[in-house]
Amino acid sequence: MPADPFVVTFQEWVEVSMRGSMRHFLRFALESGLSMSHFGAIFYIYHVGCCGVTEVGDHLGVTTAAASQMLDRLVNLGLVSRAEDPGDRRVKRIQLTETGQQVIEGGIRACQGWVDELAGSLSQDEKRAVTSALGILILKAHQFNPETVSPI
Repeated sequence: MPADPFVVTFQEWVEVSMRGSMRHFLRFALESGLSMSHFGAIFYIYHVGCCGVTEVGDHLGVTTAAASQMLDRLVNLGLVSRAEDPGDRRVKRIQLTETGQQVIEGGIRACQGWVDELAGSLSQDEKRAVTSALGILILKAHQFNPETVSPI
């Protein structure tokens, strides 16, 4: 049975958009001097707000000791802060610093940079058509999978 043209086209769009977004992000990451693991950690902290060392390790799939070493480097770079949990002094709470927040925002802008370039190449009629089609996909995605409402 031949492949559904919508599915083929949509899969190609996902691949092209991910490649464009990641190319910009990888350039930003290289310029920042941080590894993908470092970005994984600070993006996780960005989304949860405040967490423990073990949570970061679990998210990244590394041991608590490895997560602690990585977080030490991020603390030394001024990207995260580590403080005692007021309810349990044995637990360390990890949060982004203002500098860490700025790095995350720069990474997000880098990922979105290719969208600005693409948008600049579209006519107003093309933008309207794409906006309408994407609106349908977004609505259906939310109906199909309600978790898509919240950010990654």
